[in-house]
Amino acid sequence: MYADVMMAGFGGQGILLIGNLLAEAALLEELNVTYLPSYGVEMRGGTANCTVVISDQEIGSPQVSAPEVMLVMSEQARERFEANVKPNGLLIVNSTLVDTGKLSRKDLEIINIPFNQVASEMGNAKFANMIALGAYLGKRPVVKTESIEKMLKEQLTGKKAEFVPMNLKAIARGIELANQSGGR
Repeated sequence: MYADVMMAGFGGQGILLIGNLLAEAALLEELNVTYLPSYGVEMRGGTANCTVVISDQEIGSPQVSAPEVMLVMSEQARERFEANVKPNGLLIVNSTLVDTGKLSRKDLEIINIPFNQVASEMGNAKFANMIALGAYLGKRPVVKTESIEKMLKEQLTGKKAEFVPMNLKAIARGIELANQSGGR
C-alpha cells in the first residue's frame, strides 16, 4: 500500500492540522509515514501546504513532486499546484473558494465540494478543514476513522476537547459528500 497527498491553502485554514492528523493516524496504525509541512512567513493568510506519504513499505523521501491526490482549499493553491498532480490523479477542490471554471486538467478525477459553505451550514465555518479531510478519506480510505478519532481526542484536550464531536461530524459529512460525488 502506498498513498500520497498534498494539501494546500492559506494559513488559518487548518491545512497543517489535518495533514498532521492524517500522519499521526497512520502512525497509530503502524504504517510508515512522512509529513512535510510548508508555510509562508506571513502565517495566517499566507500560503500553507503539507505533503503526507503513507506506506506499508519504507518511504524513500518525504518530497513528492507529483502527488496522486491534491486537496486545494483556495484559488491560490489551485493556481500553484493543479499542474503538479500525477496524470489520472485526484483533485479535491474547495468550490467555495476556488473558481472551478478555471480547472484546466482533463486527465484528473475532480471532486468539487463547497467545504466552507457546508461547514457554515453545520454551524461553524472553522470545520471546513475537517470536511476536506473527510472527503479525502471518502475517496482514499488510507486510515480508519477510528484512528482519526483517537488522534483528535489526543490532540484536542482541555477546553478544546468539546470540539471533538463536531470535528467527527464534519469528517463524517466530508466522507458522505465524497461518496455522493461522482467526480469527472
